[in-house]
Amino acid sequence: QVQLVESGGGLVQAGGSLRLSCAASGRTFSRNAMGWFRQAPGKEREFVAAISWSDKTAYADSVKVRFTISRDNAKNTVYLQMNSLKPEDTAVYYCAADRRFYGSVVPPVSAYEYWGQGTQVTVSS
Repeated sequence: QVQLVESGGGLVQAGGSLRLSCAASGRTFSRNAMGWFRQAPGKEREFVAAISWSDKTAYADSVKVRFTISRDNAKNTVYLQMNSLKPEDTAVYYCAADRRFYGSVVPPVSAYEYWGQGTQVTVSS
């Protein structure tokens, strides 16, 4: 059974940092793009960042420079380092895995087959 489990969320003051982790089990994803999404209350889920099988990265404009996505294939884990956090970053953060091998760095949302349960990030002003 494939599982993605996020961790590292919490409450932080504006300007602070958090590092989210997404640990995969049940299969390896070294040949798959991985992504982070977030959903704030009353809003639709939105793309945050993605990393391809070849470590190419892409970011939403709202998080560029502040967030960094990375992966450790030996640990089957993807990370999201979040710096200079703002109250508007408050959301539930989800990681997801593209079902395709060697796909593009930013797969269409429909290509993400596996999703985690999410981890809450709250940034206080």
